[in-house]
Amino acid sequence: MLRVGWVVELDDHELRESVASLRARLDPAARMHAGPDDADVVVLWADRPLPPDLARALTRPDVVVVLAGPTLTSADVDGSLAEAAGLQVAGLTPVHDIRMRRTTDVTSFAGHEHAEGDHVGRHDHVTDRVVLVDKVVDGVEVLLSAHIGLTEHPLSTWRPETATASFVIGSTAAAVAAPATAVALLQLLRHVAGEPEPAVQRVGLLGYGAIGHEHSRAVRAVDGLALTAVCDTSQARREAATAAAEGIATTADAQALLERDDVDVVVISTPPSSHATWALRAIRAGKHVVVEKPFAIRTEEADEVMAAATAAGRLAVVYQNRRFDPDHLAVRRAVRSGALGEVFAIETFVGGYGHPCNLWHSDEAVSGGAFYDWGSHVLDQILDLVPTEVEHVSASALKRRWFDVTNADHSRVTMRFVDGTEAEFVHSDLAAALKPRWYLLGTEGALVGHWRTERIVSRTDIGTLAEDVLAPADSPPVLDLHSADGSLTRLAAPAAAPYPFHRELADQLRLGLPMSVTAEQSRRMLAVMAAASRSAEEGGRPVVPR
Repeated sequence: MLRVGWVVELDDHELRESVASLRARLDPAARMHAGPDDADVVVLWADRPLPPDLARALTRPDVVVVLAGPTLTSADVDGSLAEAAGLQVAGLTPVHDIRMRRTTDVTSFAGHEHAEGDHVGRHDHVTDRVVLVDKVVDGVEVLLSAHIGLTEHPLSTWRPETATASFVIGSTAAAVAAPATAVALLQLLRHVAGEPEPAVQRVGLLGYGAIGHEHSRAVRAVDGLALTAVCDTSQARREAATAAAEGIATTADAQALLERDDVDVVVISTPPSSHATWALRAIRAGKHVVVEKPFAIRTEEADEVMAAATAAGRLAVVYQNRRFDPDHLAVRRAVRSGALGEVFAIETFVGGYGHPCNLWHSDEAVSGGAFYDWGSHVLDQILDLVPTEVEHVSASALKRRWFDVTNADHSRVTMRFVDGTEAEFVHSDLAAALKPRWYLLGTEGALVGHWRTERIVSRTDIGTLAEDVLAPADSPPVLDLHSADGSLTRLAAPAAAPYPFHRELADQLRLGLPMSVTAEQSRRMLAVMAAASRSAEEGGRPVVPR
């Protein structure tokens, strides 16, 4: 494992805290040391002049140094660090949006031609300042760059002759906290240490139902992942898979998919009652597994999968895709920023009035029941907002109208946490009037998420009006923050990067970076759903999750 030492000389408290968080995030992928002793690489992050002895120690040729963040502009008083990096620094831009682009042979500095490829190419966004560079000396490798106006400037460089690298992203706390920054820095650290480029992870999809196209698009779009095979018992769905991704292999035999040498990761999109069975078979075949929600029907099944994955050194994770919904990201940002004060009550709702779908989602024996379907999404969001231990769960499930399906028509789950916070989730197919999607109360304010009813307007084949009315849950709600002084603020919903779950999956498998969704979190949520089912069966008696 790569050993990394850190020297942090920062007066900016917020930036120092953000760098500490970045260091902790990188620790699973690279062993982080307190100082430069016994380290393969030393990362220097400074916004003030360095003591002369420290500057001299870090410019020795036997020490590999990464000059990070504002170091080249704020800490390099005599220019010796820039000289060691082989850069001539000309200034600093204001904070703005930057498109970071990986390069392998960029020679567009000092009047040379641009790199191969189109103007932008594949890139990641980060908001930060950019160090302007007039010149890059011969022998400097440019690993990451960005266009500033009509000129391309290096963001990440490596000069083997002096064992000095630069990583000029990270002058602001927000830039350091950006997920793309962690990935880019770790890639630089691996490069200067001489570690090979990690292998592309080849993905097989087990089941190609309604979610199949989503996984196919994501796998094909994310660097580091490649779609190689799809298994489904339906010929029509196999044909749909190959129409979307030419050249992939298809089969109706699940075991054949698990035995393929060109599959490293299996995405399991079978009905929930079979999730654990297929996950265990895939792990025993040497594969990493991504399981559609819910993790399983019983907590014992999830425990077995997690234990098998740990013993085999494989990854097991649940596709909690709605963790990245714009409204949830906005609510989480408001809660964690303290905009509501101390949040003590959370109410959530999904539903409407209408017959449930006729697929397996409405069959309790297959799906686990109403608590497990939408509950897998919303309860996961609630638990993401409230990380403390759940004290007990109470629930109810009613059957009043739709007798041809086995899921409850109306269900309620209430959680009480050990810190006194209470949270409720209601799902109803008998709600002729909708409750808000979100209703949070805090000691300093409240947050309400209002449903939207959107229509897609088009023409029929003969030219008449056609309207498709979306279900409320198919549109992100409008979020209003109510302050204690009576003021109201409409919250902007932050847009997640494309395919955030699959990007984290690739970074975890290839670089060792932690994912924001973990099997332990999904298992915690499964325990809440299992407790809710038991409570409903016993007339709403409070049940402690296992």
